[in-house]
Amino acid sequence: MKKIGLNLLIICLYCFPFVYFSMYKDFHSGSMIGYLLMIILTAVIVYFGKSTNNKFSLIIGNIASVMTSYYFINNMAGYESWEGYFKPLTPVQSLIFVSILNLIPQLIAVKAANKFKKNHDGKLII
Repeated sequence: MKKIGLNLLIICLYCFPFVYFSMYKDFHSGSMIGYLLMIILTAVIVYFGKSTNNKFSLIIGNIASVMTSYYFINNMAGYESWEGYFKPLTPVQSLIFVSILNLIPQLIAVKAANKFKKNHDGKLII
């Protein structure tokens, strides 16, 4: 039961539209802080998920995050004005591009979790 709860928690945390939030911050304030927050938060979620052996929920969570971001990009007001901002890509293409790039820090976090786990005999120390 504990494992199901952790899986649901990880998936729920991932349901936040990280890429949409990052693109929104970039468009409205010209700030890259949204992208930095996305990288940090998703890496922390992945590190926690990997160190508790919830690999399946990480995959489902990433898909859920992309889907919620896609929903918000397509259904929020002002989508048309985003068209020129993210040139040469459309907002949806930018979503896919940023989502793929966001996998790199997540893979680094997985490697770090594996290394930490090996060094501590599989015992999670928080």
